[in-house]
Amino acid sequence: MAGPTTRERGERQQESSGPPLVRRIKRLRLRTIVILAVLVVLVAAGSVWVLYGSSWLRVERVPVSGTQVLTPAEVRDAAAVPVGAPLVSVDTDAIADRMRRKLPRIDTVDVSRSWPHGIELKVTERTPVLLVRKGKNFIEVDHKGVRFATIAQAPKGVPLLRMSVSSSGSAAASLRRFGTDRLVREAVLVAGELPGPVRRLTGTVEVHSYDDIRLRLADGRTVAWGSGEDGRAKARTLTALMKAASGARHFDVSVPTAPVSSAS
Repeated sequence: MAGPTTRERGERQQESSGPPLVRRIKRLRLRTIVILAVLVVLVAAGSVWVLYGSSWLRVERVPVSGTQVLTPAEVRDAAAVPVGAPLVSVDTDAIADRMRRKLPRIDTVDVSRSWPHGIELKVTERTPVLLVRKGKNFIEVDHKGVRFATIAQAPKGVPLLRMSVSSSGSAAASLRRFGTDRLVREAVLVAGELPGPVRRLTGTVEVHSYDDIRLRLADGRTVAWGSGEDGRAKARTLTALMKAASGARHFDVSVPTAPVSSAS
């Protein structure tokens, strides 16, 4: 059998390679893909250089907000933000942990990037609800029971803790059962539930036993609070009772559903 002629071989080769227009489209498509790939690589490399290698997006400012007792300088020192470093490389979580560790007065902190040149520090300081005397100084305690600062001057409007637990009787049994730390926590719980006006007037929170905590106000009035349980109900009752019996000198809200006031 005779093989294909030269003409037939040429026709088959032309059919396999396709029309000229199709071949051009394929070449253009391949060239476009190559160009796009090169552009993607260049853009990625440029972005990395802008973020890490250039001087355009580096830390230059560290604004501080929310301070009350602390100074912005103290907060910045504790944060130790790497000024001059690329903004994108700054570890904000590490900065927040460092601030909380070095400044126990800080309750919450938010560290955020402020593009193009800032690391912003927003803090919320702990508020003392009770003071514990330590020699000539005072320890500030917040509503969570955290002892966060030792100060020489007692701030106004923060009551002082006074442990007045008897060494005999039921008070001594309460101390043996709960321990001093638990009784202090109960006092902190009570102080944290006090209405603002009452807290500012309270001179001392006296702990006689677990269920016998009393308040002594700056004007000489006293409040029998009881235990730290039902604090919110007791606070509401005390506020109403003080308004209803403004001339009373003693208030008892240890049972908030059956409060008592007296002139002596």
